[in-house]
Amino acid sequence: MPPPSDQSNKTDQTGKNDSNDEISNQPVTSSPRKRARTTSVSSRGSVDHHAGGAEALRLAGSEPNTKQYDGGIVRKRTDIENYVLERETAAHEIAEALPKEITSIPKIDLFIPEALKDAIFVGHLVTDLDSVGGAIGAAALYGGKAALASEVNSETAFALEEWGVDKPRRIEDLLKENLDAKVCLVDHQQTSQMNPAINLDNVVGVIDHHALQSKTIVTDRPIYIDIRPWGSMSTIIAHTFLTHNRRPSTEVAGMLLCAILSDTLNLQGPTTTEWDRLMVAVLSEIAEVDDIQFLASQQFKAKSKELAGLSAHGLVHGDQKSFSFKTDNFVGDVGFAVVETTDDEVIIDRLDELLPEIVACKKEKELSALFLAVVNIVELKGTLLICGPTELSLAKAAFGENCKITNDSAMMDLGKRVSRKKDYIPEITKAIKNGWEKPIHRGASTVDLKELGHLEVDPLDPYQRVVRKGSKLEPKAGEHFTVQSSN
Repeated sequence: MPPPSDQSNKTDQTGKNDSNDEISNQPVTSSPRKRARTTSVSSRGSVDHHAGGAEALRLAGSEPNTKQYDGGIVRKRTDIENYVLERETAAHEIAEALPKEITSIPKIDLFIPEALKDAIFVGHLVTDLDSVGGAIGAAALYGGKAALASEVNSETAFALEEWGVDKPRRIEDLLKENLDAKVCLVDHQQTSQMNPAINLDNVVGVIDHHALQSKTIVTDRPIYIDIRPWGSMSTIIAHTFLTHNRRPSTEVAGMLLCAILSDTLNLQGPTTTEWDRLMVAVLSEIAEVDDIQFLASQQFKAKSKELAGLSAHGLVHGDQKSFSFKTDNFVGDVGFAVVETTDDEVIIDRLDELLPEIVACKKEKELSALFLAVVNIVELKGTLLICGPTELSLAKAAFGENCKITNDSAMMDLGKRVSRKKDYIPEITKAIKNGWEKPIHRGASTVDLKELGHLEVDPLDPYQRVVRKGSKLEPKAGEHFTVQSSN
């Protein structure tokens, strides 16, 4: 397969094409996979899913790279929507070139390591979606069984249910039935992350995308190794399907797709590569996903049920959208992120960690303003996190001067407002159209981009969280982030 290219776009700058009229009159369903489907698919090629960007094209605004909703609300396409649309031609051609049947071609067996046949594919302890989705994909590719090293998290449970895939059995139970079963480690290669039930002598392979650190496994004989510096182990499995001219089933493609989105933070994480972006576009075609952003946002909502696995960077970037405005008094983009949770206090307690990350994200994405709303889905109440004077001014104009503001102007009580679509963006739009202007003082947003540090993944962190290091905005011990600072 040739190296991936960014020059694969068969739409014009507005994102409109001949299939737009076909899609526009169809009902929207609750399933991320079926949302904006044009018709039931009886054969491949009867529907163009635009590599997961069909919904973005259906709602294409008059300005390039925008989506327009009822009421005249316009938002910029998200990064993930742009990524897949830039690659839709390549994704469509790759998917169409694959055999129509799921079954393998016999001669392909020559290219598959014999050692992996009938092996158990298992991920690391504190298992995540990449470990599980990759194990399921590898088992389908090489002919074996997928297993769990530990119980699945809420995000993985969402993906299994969404794609109708049975939860794999625990590795301990499979090994009880066959103590000498061959094992292939996926998404890890360190003994510290390996389920203790695994006998190292029975390990026949490693498929991974992490650095070789201390405690990497040592074997007495050569084993199959496939380690690539990509953003997700599932990207490796998807790529191997394609290079072997194999078509993964819809279910397997969906699991691999969700796994890549998870590990790359919707293709925005620091480890994301061009191969990850291309495989997301191809898998969206194979899995018949029309609205990649909806799938990503639903998956993030499931993931946020277990907040321990999310860094400040993950929370701010997980479900974020930006909206474009152009009035006599204001021209710019406003970002709005949402975290839905059953325990909002857990998020609010991390205020000093979240506010600098909001500012950093705002600077990196060149937004005029960026908000993060924490929504308690049990009590149906919202709290707005405010990172600077611009956000404070706009929040007051949109939601009223009487809203309770606390924590040195860093939080606003939004009461029963809980929906970005119905409660937040319409009010912000109204305030801007009614003449709101940016204040002169911009607070911490004046910090230079070079002073915001860098993102990295701690290889020893069982959650593999992306964290920011070396930022000037990080509060010192005993201090709090100041919203009103004019720097």
